[in-house]
Amino acid sequence: MRVALLSYRSEPHCGGQGVYVRHLSRGLVELGHEVEVFSGQPYPVLDERVRLTPVPSLDLYRQPDPFRTPRPSELRGATDLLELATMWTAGFPEPLTFSLRAAKLLRARAAEFDVVHDNQSLGYGLLSLRRAGVPLLATVHHPITRDRVTDLAAATGWRRLTLRRWYGFVRMQARVARRLPELLTVSGCSADDISADFAVPREQLRVVPLGVDTGVFRPPDVPRVPGRIVAIASADVPLKGVRHLLEAVAKLRTERDVELTLVTRLTPGGPTERMISELAIGDVVHTVSGVSDAELSTLLASAEVACVPSLYEGFSLPTVEAMACGTPLVVSRAGALPEVVGEDGECADLVPPGDTEALARGLADQLDDPARRVRMGEAGRRRVLRRYSWTSVAAATAECYAETIERTRRERHADR
Repeated sequence: MRVALLSYRSEPHCGGQGVYVRHLSRGLVELGHEVEVFSGQPYPVLDERVRLTPVPSLDLYRQPDPFRTPRPSELRGATDLLELATMWTAGFPEPLTFSLRAAKLLRARAAEFDVVHDNQSLGYGLLSLRRAGVPLLATVHHPITRDRVTDLAAATGWRRLTLRRWYGFVRMQARVARRLPELLTVSGCSADDISADFAVPREQLRVVPLGVDTGVFRPPDVPRVPGRIVAIASADVPLKGVRHLLEAVAKLRTERDVELTLVTRLTPGGPTERMISELAIGDVVHTVSGVSDAELSTLLASAEVACVPSLYEGFSLPTVEAMACGTPLVVSRAGALPEVVGEDGECADLVPPGDTEALARGLADQLDDPARRVRMGEAGRRRVLRRYSWTSVAAATAECYAETIERTRRERHADR
């Protein structure tokens, strides 16, 4: 099959979308399919057999100059003006404007592809492809409504008003989701939430879990660093629960030698940076960003414990990567996390989301019991090898492509 894979942004090393695009596209070409990725900035790092077609935006949120004002010479047409105006009025334009740009490119090249697969944009531009009879499906990792609820609960005053505007694109995503015949998602929990929040029939959703490269993410050949905890947060937002982890680490350091390495892209002056300062734990908390898969694997494999304190996750690829490294986990009983690690407690301790005391106890229990950590790490590795591989993800996704192509063929025949 000839596949057009769309992603409105594809951060290579932090955030599930770029990881998903990179590994799914590679898995598909290894199965013999042709894949072309259409992506806005930041662009993904892809297998050499996968073609990248840049779909440049104004890149209004790039670091270190987010919310920048572009030069007049950068404005190329109506879509650019829409993107800029939406940002200036506190909205988030990228899902919509990317979909409009990508749809324009694909309408001109529709005969070159057998199927178009959208990764999470769910922009109105997709509907023009649907009307043109292009076989189309989309992946929704989780409904952004969950992010909106958590962010609004943590905000006050004018911040609440601007957040409501920022999340205005979610209404578009729900409308587009209801008009696509098939959606993919990454967990049963996420499927239930999409169905409830977007009013999508549950039978319209197919669950295809994410995978991990078990050759890269593997147990260490050297001893782990005593007292090291590693956590990964794709964004500096309340949903990731980092505040509760930092409070737990502040408590733990009064009782034992610990250090926390947090893989995230910090917002200058943002909540995580402020919390580290307020708790006076800057000497034991280290932050890194932009790490490669090999570097992330080495870091996860060096930890005695990994932690995922999120208040919600639609899947959590970092959880699976830690399990692949044989690193035991303390995770929140939130979203899809219990589904990913299993409810039996063999490879992770589950704690109530947002409960700092429970999080500190869970981390302390594991740090104090080396034999249990070894058992849990081995169980996690076995679970990954049994359930999560990119080869199986690509094969299951290709089956969905074939069904979408056949459904579109029948629709065209019925319209004649």
